[in-house]
Amino acid sequence: MYTEVSTESGSTLERRSLSRESCGLVGNSVSIQRMTAMLAKVAKTDSTVLILGESGTGKEVIARCLHQQSLRSQGPFVAVNCGAIPEELMESELFGHEKGAFTGALAARKGRFELAEGGTLFLDEIAEMSPQMQVKLLRVLQEKQFERVGGARVLVSNVRILAATHRNLEARIQEGSFREDLYYRLNVFPVHVPPLRDRPGDIHLLFAYFMDKLTAEGHLSVILDDDSLRALNAYHWPGNVRELRNLAERLAILHGGEKLSCADLPARMRSVENLELQDERQSLAAVWAEPSVSLPEPPFDLKLHLEEIEKEFLLQALAMCDQVVARAAERLGLRRTTMVEKLKKYGLSTIRDMDH
Repeated sequence: MYTEVSTESGSTLERRSLSRESCGLVGNSVSIQRMTAMLAKVAKTDSTVLILGESGTGKEVIARCLHQQSLRSQGPFVAVNCGAIPEELMESELFGHEKGAFTGALAARKGRFELAEGGTLFLDEIAEMSPQMQVKLLRVLQEKQFERVGGARVLVSNVRILAATHRNLEARIQEGSFREDLYYRLNVFPVHVPPLRDRPGDIHLLFAYFMDKLTAEGHLSVILDDDSLRALNAYHWPGNVRELRNLAERLAILHGGEKLSCADLPARMRSVENLELQDERQSLAAVWAEPSVSLPEPPFDLKLHLEEIEKEFLLQALAMCDQVVARAAERLGLRRTTMVEKLKKYGLSTIRDMDH
């Protein structure tokens, strides 16, 4: 699969494969090449892999890649977000339950371990699992056996375990919230997914990849000029690949079929482009010595301008925190109720997981 990246100065910047032959990952940066080489070595094994990286870097993409390249590729791939399931339901979710095991258990139900039999079980956000469930998970990993909730029959587990987190598990161990023995059981083969800011050469390839997918869904594509591409490369991408994907969708909705300039990008990205242009003309010390922003030309409404900045910060925090309002509020130093009020103020009350 190939894509064309168009710029203002020429119809085609370059033509490159969007999928790496060994894993199907988008990008040609050194960090991606190194990670791909590591994945190729572990994919055909049954070893447990711990995928580490910031929120939004594509850890589930890596997990699916490992499954597709493994000897279990014909089996199921089952993903579980450990941070999205209430603690009291986690055991039943993973191991299943028998009829009458608890109030509401009207029929027997298979858990994720049974559903993943012969394939791969991906435990995302493993750091969010409660200490009690960590003990039970460790037992299954060690003995390859489990029982359904309310059952006595021992079931043998034949699944490959992949786990992922954006947390520092070693710090969690020091805090006492994550078991050290489980950590070493999971950390057989660690894979670190690089943040998007460390792979600037891949940004335009990823943007083109997402735009191709949007075009296939019926959206009109957009063309970025050279200044826009430089701005995207200079931006620090706190939300990583997820933030870039959301940007591509937003631009396709607002400007489908158009050629875009830097002015069409969100304000937080335009400011980065301004700093980059300054850095090309003067030393870094000079950049820090001068104001990073200048007063806009009149007419100018300071209140509206500050509201726009606040809105951008809210969206940025949500992107960094996987759209979870409570986490985004903590990131901004706000109470959750204050965050909800601000989202409603700017008409963002439909954001996913706002009530969790």
